[in-house]
Amino acid sequence: MEEKISALPSLNIHTKQLKRKLIGHVTDCELDKATRILIPSTLKHYTHIDKIMSGQGHNFELWDEDIWHKQFDSLDTFNKQTQIPIEIAQLSL
Repeated sequence: MEEKISALPSLNIHTKQLKRKLIGHVTDCELDKATRILIPSTLKHYTHIDKIMSGQGHNFELWDEDIWHKQFDSLDTFNKQTQIPIEIAQLSL
C-alpha cells in the first residue's frame, strides 16, 4: 500500500494528506516477553491513546475515543466538500 500511495501525484492535496496520515506516523514497536506491544511514549503523548482499537488488515490503530470520532467527522465533512481524485478512488486492496 505504501508503494501505491507513494506513486500518487505528490502535488495533490488529497495525496499529501493521505501520505501524512498513513505513512508519516508509522512507527515500529517492540514486543515485551509476554508478546504485548510496547507503544513508544512519543506516540502515547501524541495520540492520547484511550479506548479505540481499529483493525487495518495486518495492522491496527489505537485511538482516544473522542479524537477517533472527531477525525471521522472531519474526514466526512472534507470528503463531502471536495472531489476525491480518481487515483485515490481507484485504490483497492
